[in-house]
Amino acid sequence: MATFLTALFRRTPAISERALAFPFTAETNPYRAQRSWPPDFSQLSSKHQFRLERRYRRRTKLKWARPNWKKGVTLVQWASILFVAGYGVLYLDFIDKGTGLPRTTVMDELRAWLKEQMSTEGTGRRKEAARAKSNAAQKG
Repeated sequence: MATFLTALFRRTPAISERALAFPFTAETNPYRAQRSWPPDFSQLSSKHQFRLERRYRRRTKLKWARPNWKKGVTLVQWASILFVAGYGVLYLDFIDKGTGLPRTTVMDELRAWLKEQMSTEGTGRRKEAARAKSNAAQKG
């Protein structure tokens, strides 16, 4: 993620003084292309049209593929989905419009259970139960 952010905010590299200067332009190029592009599709057979389309589609897919960007977007999407779901399950209280009091939901039992698991009293009880079990195993 850090490399993504640095790449996002870095400056463009300075143009080197030793950069090659090409003497030709598109108009003055002595090395002309053998075929004109794009081809006239009305003069091509359907088979040849399909081959060109398939080749062009493959090349554009390779050129425009951004695996790091796609991975970052996917991670952000999943993180936001998990955050919204977690917030909805654990913290969101639905308020009844008539009374103005929080409604009971299906998640209240889950919230109570999680609160018990996370509390220090719950840990103490688990430790006491484990000690009692180990003491009973030593005596028996």
